[in-house]
Amino acid sequence: MPVPLFDTNTPLAPLRGEILRRITEVVEGSRFILGPEVAAFEQELAAYCGAKHAIGVANGTDAITIALRAMGVGPGDEVVVPSFTFYASAEAIGPTGATPVFCDIDPDTFCVTAETVKAALTPRTKAVIAVHLFGNIAPIAEIEALGVPVLEDAAQAAGSRSPDGRPGALGTVATFSFFPSKNLGCFGDGGAITTNDEQIAERAKMLRFHGSADKTTFEQIGFNSRLDEIQAAILRVQLPHLDGWADGRRAAGAHYEAAGLGELVSLPRPVAGCEPAWHLYVIRSGQVDQIADALRAAGHGQKAYYRTPIHRQPAMAAYPPAVPLPGTEDAAATHLAVPISPVLSAEQAGEVTDAVRTALHAPTRL
Repeated sequence: MPVPLFDTNTPLAPLRGEILRRITEVVEGSRFILGPEVAAFEQELAAYCGAKHAIGVANGTDAITIALRAMGVGPGDEVVVPSFTFYASAEAIGPTGATPVFCDIDPDTFCVTAETVKAALTPRTKAVIAVHLFGNIAPIAEIEALGVPVLEDAAQAAGSRSPDGRPGALGTVATFSFFPSKNLGCFGDGGAITTNDEQIAERAKMLRFHGSADKTTFEQIGFNSRLDEIQAAILRVQLPHLDGWADGRRAAGAHYEAAGLGELVSLPRPVAGCEPAWHLYVIRSGQVDQIADALRAAGHGQKAYYRTPIHRQPAMAAYPPAVPLPGTEDAAATHLAVPISPVLSAEQAGEVTDAVRTALHAPTRL
């Protein structure tokens, strides 16, 4: 049977009735912008992450821009960011007036490290964006020990765990995306900022509403970027189930290991001590094109996400890296996402692994 890259329908099926009921309540209440559902979700998300504050915004990209602005990032500053990540991680720096400075990653974990960040620091560095890529967790404490505030881009890491806590409360500030395919996804666009810093939280609230704290006096050039009430209501239904779904994602990774996928390709390696809730399960191989063709022929989902790293995207031509990025180039050339979901079964993992084995002409496991 074909295995889809994502299965978002099956985990949501038991919740559909409750979700529709909550949507109806919002519609009947006629509070659509910054109402009680957003306020409640902000409290619940902050509590889940272990942070003091959460601020709902329109999407994950706005979350990064607003968070950076709230941290005081502006023209003349530099922000260190990995090149092997979704384009928005770097794109969101531009509206602050600051300059993106690209750093390398560890290709085994797909995350930045203290060493790769340190190589890119300059006297103008105002912040570091550490991306918890594919659900893995970057070593935030080690990076913050370099003396620069860290923004966690946790868009892909809802439900992950580290010895120091959950993404969202590890750095100075963190950002989330609730795009529908994310570990915690709404039915459209949505995002959030979390922080333990009172001043950053207040600035973020002001910036998301046109730079105003009272809708009358406008103190800054801000944004019109608010999480919708309907999306907040949907997210509130799902949040209590996030840990169970995260366990399912970890179990899916274990199914691939048990099926022998690691004997054929390099599996993603968790950062030491961390328990990733794999948003994407990304393998590496020198033969990813053959593997992709075989998976496609078998009807299984597969995708190479960042074949062209951000620093080689046309819009970033003005910001060439000042340091070599060998881990980035290796990961870009050799990675491939295979099916993952909270409900991926051992049988499905076995079918995907068999297709990879066929692609590599490897002997069948006994």
